[in-house]
Amino acid sequence: MDAMSRLGEARRVVVKIGSALLVEQATGRLDHDWLDTLIDDVAELRAGGAEVVIVSSGAIALGRGTLGLPRHRAKLEESQAAAAVGQVTLAHAYQRSLARHGLVAAQVLLTLNDTEERRRYLNARNTLTTLIQKGAVPVINENDTVATSEIRYGDNDRLAARVTSMVSADTLVLLSDVDGLYTASPESDPDAALVPEVHAITAEIEAMAGKPVSGVGTGGMVTKLEAARIALGAGANMAIASGRVAHPLRRILQDGPSTWFLGSGSPVAERKRWIAGALVPVGRLMVDDGAVEALDKGRSLLPAGVSRIEGHFARGDTVSILAPSGVEIARGLVAYDREDAERIAGRRSGEIETILGWRGRDEMVHRDDLVLIRS
Repeated sequence: MDAMSRLGEARRVVVKIGSALLVEQATGRLDHDWLDTLIDDVAELRAGGAEVVIVSSGAIALGRGTLGLPRHRAKLEESQAAAAVGQVTLAHAYQRSLARHGLVAAQVLLTLNDTEERRRYLNARNTLTTLIQKGAVPVINENDTVATSEIRYGDNDRLAARVTSMVSADTLVLLSDVDGLYTASPESDPDAALVPEVHAITAEIEAMAGKPVSGVGTGGMVTKLEAARIALGAGANMAIASGRVAHPLRRILQDGPSTWFLGSGSPVAERKRWIAGALVPVGRLMVDDGAVEALDKGRSLLPAGVSRIEGHFARGDTVSILAPSGVEIARGLVAYDREDAERIAGRRSGEIETILGWRGRDEMVHRDDLVLIRS
């Protein structure tokens, strides 16, 4: 399958955009013309049936110019102040450009903790999933205004990969200042060749990436390989391509130069494998025969089908699902804390709000967060 087919057939795509592509280096201003060509490409993907999430840098660079701060050696608090100012400009720019195609922009700011701590991860995942289902285009950036040096990604390559995993996207595109991964540095080696496909990140591939920009793994091709590991582990393919052209996604669709990192699984399969094997259940849900039949048909577990609850668990924890015989038939991520789960067990989903006093999920365990132990 060529690059055109890979991107053209993707159903959910995360696109990462760096500051150097969005912000003019000489003026510190946002390049609206380039952004419009990118959003034109996003609209084309949407018209083809794909869902698109954008991970965008640029807030600090934009705010720095507005506040008259130096480009280099800025203090943490100065960068945070710049981000606060720049986010306003950045969000408005995306809103304006997407609106030209009748698309709705949604700004989402994340920190490292939002993708590492389970409850915050689930909250972010549910928000993003809802936005996508409602047809909006989430525009995500690291929340530099509040993140400290100890809890920052520091680059949006890895954040984009975490988002890819979070929303179960099948494709991640990192728009860079180069066409992809080369066998050596094109600037110093005239024989350097573009690597069109990577099927495994070996020591040889790592050597091609060279050293981190800062010497501590924060920038350049090294972080892109780290992003590839995350994306491939989540069952997604990842592309690195140049963004220093108009219509960069269309260029990929037209089989322009790029490097594709190709996974062997799928987002759904990898997530199911993770739930089944990597997480230890901390609770048990006993279900009735009707629920067993529904699960066998690929449906979610509703509160009405739960007859008894054991163990102590919080929302997002892994639980075992047992048939009336006591045999484990499934495993999944529960949508309610133990106390709330007990209150709604055996009740219809339409009663949840009355019982709890707030509107929760209709499912005790959603089918996307559930894997059958037996087939």
